Amino acid sequence: MTMPADNRTALLDLIATLSFRLGDFTLASGQKSDYYIDCRTTTLHAEGGRLSGLLFHELIRQHFPQAEAVGGLTMGADPLVSNTASASAWSHLQNPDAPLVHGFLVRKSEKAHGTGRRIEGFHKDGANVVIVDDVCTTGGSTITAIEAAKASGMNVIGVLCLVDREQGGRTNIEADAPGAAFHSLYTATDVRKAHIALNPAQTK
Repeated sequence: MTMPADNRTALLDLIATLSFRLGDFTLASGQKSDYYIDCRTTTLHAEGGRLSGLLFHELIRQHFPQAEAVGGLTMGADPLVSNTASASAWSHLQNPDAPLVHGFLVRKSEKAHGTGRRIEGFHKDGANVVIVDDVCTTGGSTITAIEAAKASGMNVIGVLCLVDREQGGRTNIEADAPGAAFHSLYTATDVRKAHIALNPAQTK
């Protein structure tokens, strides 16, 4: 496919092409849906990963310049965390005054061996951090990561989501973390429109 000139449109087109499917699906939440979005096929794609990292880093610099790290629940957040941290390193190389944004991952449960940690990677008491996720439906996985970060002593100042399914997740997240602003790059409506534009034979 021919890549659009701007990063935001380019990533949207990749998600619409690689990650979006129409059909009959049962989501992890148990809800039924006529579409499914698996963003990992995009965030683990070489160009999709690069673009998602650049755009999330851009959002952090714009909305959360005081952030020291970005993290989320494994495994949907894994490529987003890694690519965002890498984007910050490239930015720092070009401009040494640009702050580094490190990464951490939240295990679904504590390790039963070794250190027994729930947080892997960056950790500092009182650090300002941003929680990320690929798809937000009810917000459950994002809230799990928020609670784990808070319990470890870090300060959650914001939440970034790649695609908001517009099914109540944002409201749930904002209720759980009232001091952390929520931003999504796209909504499910955006992705559906892009998918149909790229596949005009599908009219649902």
